[in-house]
Amino acid sequence: MSSPLTFSFELFPPRTPEAQTKLPAVIGQLAALRPDYFSVTHGAGGSDQEGTYETLLTVVEHSGVETAPHLTCVGSTRAHVAAQLARYRAAGVKRIVALRGDLPATALSPAAPGEFHYANELVSFIRAEHGDAFKIEVAAYPEMHPQAASPTEDFEHFRRKVEAGADAALTQLFYNADAYFHFMERCVTAGITIPIVPGVMPITSYTNTMRFCNGCGADIPRWIRLRLEELDGDKTALVDFGIGVVTRLCETLLRDGAPGLHFYTINQSGPSLRLWKNLGLEQRVGGATS
Repeated sequence: MSSPLTFSFELFPPRTPEAQTKLPAVIGQLAALRPDYFSVTHGAGGSDQEGTYETLLTVVEHSGVETAPHLTCVGSTRAHVAAQLARYRAAGVKRIVALRGDLPATALSPAAPGEFHYANELVSFIRAEHGDAFKIEVAAYPEMHPQAASPTEDFEHFRRKVEAGADAALTQLFYNADAYFHFMERCVTAGITIPIVPGVMPITSYTNTMRFCNGCGADIPRWIRLRLEELDGDKTALVDFGIGVVTRLCETLLRDGAPGLHFYTINQSGPSLRLWKNLGLEQRVGGATS
């Protein structure tokens, strides 16, 4: 018997009072879909960890859905991370997304400054401090982390995170299903069996899609890029095209064995709601598929 599919939504701390005002409605609309959990990001270098905590409380207040804060270790100390973990545990958090975090722009080495250098060290620290109190999600990069020296080196970083105690992984966004399935084949060969949930981002803007892809090293197939560029002046047509592309991507992933989907919402509910409907997921009840 296969495990139930897992569906989750990612939010980020609002950066303006207007965005803060709109967030509860977004949370409510997405919570009505009964996701397994929300995740909450924070700024580069841990600059917005307080915003992560406040947004987490907002999600819990307006949805009651389990919420997983992103916790990074770049430039941090063990004492600081320990304090963050204690705070989250006191707030009832049971799931952590453990990440290295973005290196400072001035960094000359792929190793992070501070007492932690890589995410596997953070995973090991969480396990040593709290045992199995937290379910730990880590990041996976089907198309290679942009700062990795090679696909093999990047995969070894992922393997070390799994060996350190990760329970599951969320992938970086991608628009080529083959990249995900090739990554999964490598995991099978390496004996890695944790669930690896694809991260998907709805396409609603040519400029933003290109910026996100360029920033994280994700490839956007030429035919998609050219069509988005052509439709850039027609918002409705571009969104319709983009949602269609991502719907087919999600259908392929789920049909061929992905254990669920993690939606990068960019704090918008509309695109994810459209994908949810297109995928026929309305029948989900109580966090599981029928």
